[in-house]
Amino acid sequence: MAGLSVIIPANNEAAHIGACLEALLKSNPKPGYGSGSIPVPMPIEVIVVANGCEDKTAAVAQKFDRRFAAMGWDFSVLDLPEGGKMAALNAGDATAMHRARAYLDADVLLSPILLDQMARVLQTEKPVYASGQCRITPPETWATKAYARIYAQVPFMTHGVPGCGLFGVSSSGRRRWGEFPDIISDDTYVRLNFAPDERLKLRGTYEWPLVEGLQNLVKVRRRQNAGVSEIKKKYQRLMGNDDKRRLSGFAIVRLALRDLLGFAVYSGVAVASKFGSKSGWSRGR
Repeated sequence: MAGLSVIIPANNEAAHIGACLEALLKSNPKPGYGSGSIPVPMPIEVIVVANGCEDKTAAVAQKFDRRFAAMGWDFSVLDLPEGGKMAALNAGDATAMHRARAYLDADVLLSPILLDQMARVLQTEKPVYASGQCRITPPETWATKAYARIYAQVPFMTHGVPGCGLFGVSSSGRRRWGEFPDIISDDTYVRLNFAPDERLKLRGTYEWPLVEGLQNLVKVRRRQNAGVSEIKKKYQRLMGNDDKRRLSGFAIVRLALRDLLGFAVYSGVAVASKFGSKSGWSRGR
């Protein structure tokens, strides 16, 4: 049966979950399938998994119940006492009704057209991984503004389908793994379960925020590095699906000459992330 379950893990996201859900409610057109000028409405389920929250994330999300019901969508909020993104994803999966899945971070904002596009392409018997066109949310601090200018131009962001904060998988794609393992990087793990030609970048956009400030950028970059290293060590077989390109020497020089401050900040964060302790990391938005 056609349908899509959208799972949103949320840890202390009271300040952001409302905007995330508002963006889903603005989906236009509403997800549909079938042929003809008027598509058949598609069943959509949204599951917010509040986990280990010390704020009002669950309460804020629960206020959207009637609005999703008015859309004709199923909506639920799970409130888990323990924190942890992987456990939250597994809890959402355990209650999801539809075999096609989308996993959405609570601080990500979908454009109106994206959910329909994703829901459609995931209604296939083929293994498919899909995401939209990632747009970095305009930063607030000078350091993150400088970092973002370069980050938006690196091959990871301009080629392939990075799936930062949003990715969806078809039913057969989801069967490629069981429960989410207890690892750092869920998005890298899922993406590398698919060959490059099984990944689709859709036309619809979404906004994804970077953390603010030099110190937080270093912490997150250090964690990203640790996540990739963990997958290389534990799931070496997946690395055959890694299509990450490297910047050529010419491209590096061109980036530096075009934006000296941005390049200095980006390079400085990359170098600093290779040193120091990996413990005590927090999201540091």
